[in-house]
Amino acid sequence: MKKLSSILKNKEIMDRILFTVLILFIFRIGCQITVPGAKLNEEQIGTYMNSNNALALMNILGGGTLQTFSIFALGVSPYITAQIIVQLLSTDVLPALSELKRQGQYGRKKIEMATRYLTLMLGAVQAYGIIKTMESSDLVEFSTGAYPWLTYLYVVIVLLAGTMTVMWLGDQISVKGIGNGISMIIFAGIVCSLPTQIGNAFSNWVLENVGKVPETALIRGVFQFLLYIFSFLLIITFVTFVELSKRKIPVQHSGKGGGQTASMAKASFLPIKINPAGVIPVIFASSVMMAPSVIAAFMGGDSEASWTNVFTSSKLTYMGNGVYMPWGLIIYVVLTIAFTFFYANIQIDPKQLAENFQKNGSYIPGIRPGNETERYVRRVLNRVTFIGAFALAAIAALPSILTLTIFKDYPSLALGGTGLIIVVGVALELNSQIDGLLAGKSFEEVVAGGGNL
Repeated sequence: MKKLSSILKNKEIMDRILFTVLILFIFRIGCQITVPGAKLNEEQIGTYMNSNNALALMNILGGGTLQTFSIFALGVSPYITAQIIVQLLSTDVLPALSELKRQGQYGRKKIEMATRYLTLMLGAVQAYGIIKTMESSDLVEFSTGAYPWLTYLYVVIVLLAGTMTVMWLGDQISVKGIGNGISMIIFAGIVCSLPTQIGNAFSNWVLENVGKVPETALIRGVFQFLLYIFSFLLIITFVTFVELSKRKIPVQHSGKGGGQTASMAKASFLPIKINPAGVIPVIFASSVMMAPSVIAAFMGGDSEASWTNVFTSSKLTYMGNGVYMPWGLIIYVVLTIAFTFFYANIQIDPKQLAENFQKNGSYIPGIRPGNETERYVRRVLNRVTFIGAFALAAIAALPSILTLTIFKDYPSLALGGTGLIIVVGVALELNSQIDGLLAGKSFEEVVAGGGNL
């Protein structure tokens, strides 16, 4: 209550929160506007989006934008995919991008511009793939007329315009609101869809079994629903524990004398989170897993073909002789672990950190400055990330494992689990930013009043 009271009294935070809510409200309005000229098969599209496929996952992450085939149907998915590609290429794969990465603010602006251009290209491919997938599945119809290609071009342009608008809304949140804009857009979409998922689970497992014979069907349904809710709570608890866990490396500063206070000594450490990458690996892995189905549809193939099961984490692939393998789940886990290591080393660059320590006269006790500091930080980072990566992979895999075993007929748990990881991670980041703003305000008040910390 004390924290809530402090937030309500802080004008800057309240202005940022209200601005963020306004932008998210505009985003939700856009999510309900169907692309002009598109006729939806509402009954069939509802069933399709509750099944386990690439578009259903994209629909969850977008907050139901695909189910309404709205102007924001693409969401931020093309931008996320573009970020993956650009960040991979900027790790000394493409020298020009690597050089821009070292040029500070100027370089970051150039890389961001390149990411946005790539977003347009990838968005066009993805939009056409979604159009063909939904059309071939009889989920949507278009009035094509004499020139079908003009209709497709028009719809692709509308969807691309929607994606760029969503990105602009996200940028506004980052600058004038609270939290990371793109993460908040995804967060809002998932939060809006969670009540529907829980309601569907209750209906499927409890309401549909009321009055059925034998009576054990209702008991089994209630048990499944309670296990479903317990899984959600378990994921929330475990994600919170992992996100808040950190490894503290002690740091000393040569400029400090022996008269430093206890509070200053306590603050002299380098915190490395167990999961420095946050929720990004899950989003990246989900985007990569969705790509094959979209590409198949773009090439004129069947996005629901049996081979796409290899890229679906909650489906088994038949290997012959009665043997089934969860290749989709294995690939998803491997991608999550790989992206966790990749992004952790982007977030915390040991080489840059060692250089900054030398410039500022800081050092780790017992470790020589320079290369030895870099090796030490990299070793600690990799060990800590190893724990975080496998913890995150376990959280991401748990819903799919339950779907493959206990909840075979209800794949919505797998989608909800992925969404919960993102929701909890973004909520914790949001809480950290609010704490930072409150701390900044408190410091200003103390200084203005002439007091001491």
